[in-house]
Amino acid sequence: MPLRTALSRRAALLGLTGAASAVRIPAALAAQPEAGACLLMPETVEGPFYVDPHLVRADIREDRTGLPLALRLRVIESGPCTPLSRARVDVWHADAQGLYSGYDGQGDSRRISTRGQAFLRGTQFSDGEGWAGFQTVYPGWYAGRATHVHFKVFLDTRTLVTGQMYLPDATNAEVYGTDPAYGGRDTKRRITNGQDGIARSDDPRQVGVAAVERTDEGLRATLTIGVDRNARTKSRFWPF
Repeated sequence: MPLRTALSRRAALLGLTGAASAVRIPAALAAQPEAGACLLMPETVEGPFYVDPHLVRADIREDRTGLPLALRLRVIESGPCTPLSRARVDVWHADAQGLYSGYDGQGDSRRISTRGQAFLRGTQFSDGEGWAGFQTVYPGWYAGRATHVHFKVFLDTRTLVTGQMYLPDATNAEVYGTDPAYGGRDTKRRITNGQDGIARSDDPRQVGVAAVERTDEGLRATLTIGVDRNARTKSRFWPF
C-alpha cells in the first residue's frame, strides 16, 4: 500500500467527467458524474511508485495480461476550458494482480520484486484537442486502495498536477468477477472508492471517477483534466 506523504493542498486540477455514452454496457458499469459539470478537484498524493523511465509510447502493456483498456485523458486549461496541446502526460498503474513495475515488495505477499521492469508505464503528449491516449489493461487492486490509475501532467518546466483516476465500483466488480487474469486472490481485502482513504480525503465528490464504456476490444475509460497553467511548481522531470 503506498505510503501517504505530505502534499500541497493547492487546488491545481479541475476534473470534468461526462456521463458515459455507453454502447452495450449496463448503466451500472458507467461512472455517473453530474453531466457537463466543471468540478474543482485538489491535487492528490503521488505515492511511492512513480519513476520516469522516458518511455514515450501509447501501448504500455508489455507482457501484462488482463482486459484491454483504452485510456483517454484530455488536458484543458481551467477557467476558459481550452484544450492544451503538447502537455506531457505520464500514467502508471498496477497490473491485474496488483503489481507495479520497478519496485521491490510487490504483490499480496509483498515479496515480489519487479525492479528493472517498466510495464504499465508510459508518456504521451496531448494533441491539438488536448487528448492523450494509452492502450493498457484494466488495472488490478491491492490491499488498502481502490482501483486507480496514476497520472502526472507537465507543461514546459512545470508539474501542473499529480492525480489519480478511479474506475467505477460496478465495473471493477464485473471485471474482477469474470476475467481469470484477476482471480486467485482474497477478495475480502478489496475496497471500494467510498472506502478508500485517499479518495475520501482528496476527492470526496468522486470527480476523478472515469466514464467507462464498452468497445469491441474491451473497455474505454475517459477523463478530462483541467489544469492551472500558471502553476509555478518546477519539475525535475523536464526536459524529457
